[in-house]
Amino acid sequence: MSDATTVFVLNGPNLNLLGLREPEIYGHDTLDDIAGRMEDQAQEIGLTIDFRQSNHEGHLVDWLHEANAAGAKAVLLNAGAYTHTSVALHDAIKAINVPVIEVHLSNPHKREEFRHKSYVGMAAKGTIAGFGALSYSLALDAAASL
Repeated sequence: MSDATTVFVLNGPNLNLLGLREPEIYGHDTLDDIAGRMEDQAQEIGLTIDFRQSNHEGHLVDWLHEANAAGAKAVLLNAGAYTHTSVALHDAIKAINVPVIEVHLSNPHKREEFRHKSYVGMAAKGTIAGFGALSYSLALDAAASL
């Protein structure tokens, strides 16, 4: 069970391939590397991380609902490609009271035009993008200040 010191970190499709998939865009860090650094950072600032990844949109929706039911402090959401397609994630974010911070390793606005629209960003409290794996750390700092 979570509480107001828990930050859910939810990761969408293909992020399980970090470190292998297009490292020139996403870097060489694996998702496990990022999770480990986030755990250390969270411990230093008195928070707990609940770090998850799924390639399935419904899991992300369910986890947003779970974060809300648990009274989590915040959700950091890297929805991957669902960022640009998922009205379901948009609606789930709007339906919960927990603040959601959108996270991206790359800067979607410097990429293909179809990546410029974010359904997640339209509903999220804020967005941190373009800093590689550091985006997660910056988002955790932002969540800690909420």
